[in-house]
Amino acid sequence: MKINVRLFKLEDAEQIASLFHETVREINVRDYSTSQVQAWAPDNIHFRNWVEVCSSRFTYVADDEGVIAGFGELESNGRIDCFYCHKNYQRCGVGSQIYRAIEAKAVELSVIRLFTEASITAKPFFQRMGFAVVKEQTVNRRGETFINYVMEKCIKTGIA
Repeated sequence: MKINVRLFKLEDAEQIASLFHETVREINVRDYSTSQVQAWAPDNIHFRNWVEVCSSRFTYVADDEGVIAGFGELESNGRIDCFYCHKNYQRCGVGSQIYRAIEAKAVELSVIRLFTEASITAKPFFQRMGFAVVKEQTVNRRGETFINYVMEKCIKTGIA
């Protein structure tokens, strides 16, 4: 599988919105209730302005010949926000490729700490990438309560 990891383009927004929605509804439902995933990924997939948000961050997209296999968003302060792999691309290295691009950009930006709020589903992936759990927390989204994990990883920059 030849996946090209690149920065977000405006024309990616529709596929990203659908990927997010389908992944939460079909993969994260293993760890969260139906009502929780419906609040997390509402029926209106444009509950978030995907073009605006993805354009305002370093959003890396895994492109499999025009099919978006996954994406991850890095903010300049080291926060990884959305990080999702398409349901058909789970456990085949796509997430690792996206993560490597994010970490390389963080090093370039002289960010020394990456952090995220990982779902129950994503926690093992981030642990494999070297993140540690800082704390378990409860968050509210559209009237539903969720457990997720504040996780972080200190990274080395080129600075001595």
